[in-house]
Amino acid sequence: MSTSHQQPLNSPPPPPPPPPSPPPRQDEDENTPLLPSSSSSSSSAKLPKAQIFLLCYGRLAEPLAFFSIFPFIAQMVQRNGNLTESDVGFYSGLIESCFSLAQMTCLLLWGRLADRVGRKPVLVGTLAGMAIGPTLFGLAKTIPQMIFFRSLTGVLSGSGLVVRTMIGDHSTPQTRAAAYSWFGFAGNVGVLLGPLVGGALAEPARNMPALFGGVDLFVEHPYLLSGLAVTVIIAVAAIASALGLEETLDSKTVGREAPPTLSMRQLVSSRGVVAALAIYSHVMMLAFIFAAILPLALFTPISLGGMSFPTASISAYMAVQGASQALWLVLVFPRLQRRIGTKPVLRLCGVVYPFFFGGFIVMNALLRQNSDTARVLFWLVGVSVVTFGQGVNMAATCVQLNIQDVSPHPSSLGLINALALTLASAIRSFAPAVSTVVFAFGVRNQILFGHFAWALLMLLSSALIFMPAMLPDEPILQD
Repeated sequence: MSTSHQQPLNSPPPPPPPPPSPPPRQDEDENTPLLPSSSSSSSSAKLPKAQIFLLCYGRLAEPLAFFSIFPFIAQMVQRNGNLTESDVGFYSGLIESCFSLAQMTCLLLWGRLADRVGRKPVLVGTLAGMAIGPTLFGLAKTIPQMIFFRSLTGVLSGSGLVVRTMIGDHSTPQTRAAAYSWFGFAGNVGVLLGPLVGGALAEPARNMPALFGGVDLFVEHPYLLSGLAVTVIIAVAAIASALGLEETLDSKTVGREAPPTLSMRQLVSSRGVVAALAIYSHVMMLAFIFAAILPLALFTPISLGGMSFPTASISAYMAVQGASQALWLVLVFPRLQRRIGTKPVLRLCGVVYPFFFGGFIVMNALLRQNSDTARVLFWLVGVSVVTFGQGVNMAATCVQLNIQDVSPHPSSLGLINALALTLASAIRSFAPAVSTVVFAFGVRNQILFGHFAWALLMLLSSALIFMPAMLPDEPILQD
């Protein structure tokens, strides 16, 4: 037998057949590149403009509902309660505060729901619910009804919380500053739009008799049209959100075995959370106090420490201030934050804040001199305060970025934002009333020539120079 076809005894065994290729994963196929392309990496640094636009529209709802009653609340209280003029201020402040007090009790609930069932359904639901409140408020005929409907609107006002959470979901560390700048811009628009809509459409039967003079509904309910207009704006936001927004909560955590969310104690004990919340509350307190005393300071006579501005000048000042704030937030802050970082920007605001508040003291001192040179200097200082000084409002966006950065997990974003807004609502429920009392006390007793409130604000704001040191150097939440 020939041995040419026999294998040698010492030859190695044949190699085993190659293992079968594993099936492709569900999220990839043979067309999926092994490495991400440069285009995909660059696109990750871009904001989804349509989504951010819809979220910013939803952001208008809360300040619109909150501020729309301010132009007519005193007249409505007096009409519905048959009150003396001395009692109008108390009930007006009480009804204004009901919104924040009611909101404070429910924000944690909305935050938990947004982390569990999804951001979009909570946003659409709160917008739809809040849309009803202004119309019901316009139909109120008694003070208890006004308190109830104002509180109901506050309970349902969770949209701002969900919007800021979804903006954080949509952004990356590279785009977060720009995203929250637009968020702040939208909030400022809502603050300006609310009083404009509420005041322009109040008492239409008397102010616009050609259109509404014969409409008995608006004669009997003179503030209903303002509420209806706000309702329409918020309802459109709810519909647009329902049709156009994408869910940002991971689909694996919605309706399935979601990872357990942190308890309140676990969240608060996480590194940097208490510091971020404390700084956030401090900045919000400064903002609420300033918003409360600025109109009083502009109206107060020069001899008592104010500016003696007429109503038209006060409105013009507020409009220029709002426009300046928007420009700082949209044009300056993203570039500055990208160049030097969030903590240095916040510390810079802490340095500028005392000079900003001190500018109002200087303006009054110049007006008291009543000379041509002093008037020229007054305009120079005034223009600087209303334009360059508004850069301090970048602090509000900085503290929102801090809240985002210290969140221990994306699933906790709703809860930590809810906690921050709960603190802000608590401060907003009492800070304006207390600050106006302090301002009036300083003016009445001429403490520091009527500048007692500004001096306190200078002292409080200087703490921002040191407070950023409490924050972690690097974001805890990484994308």
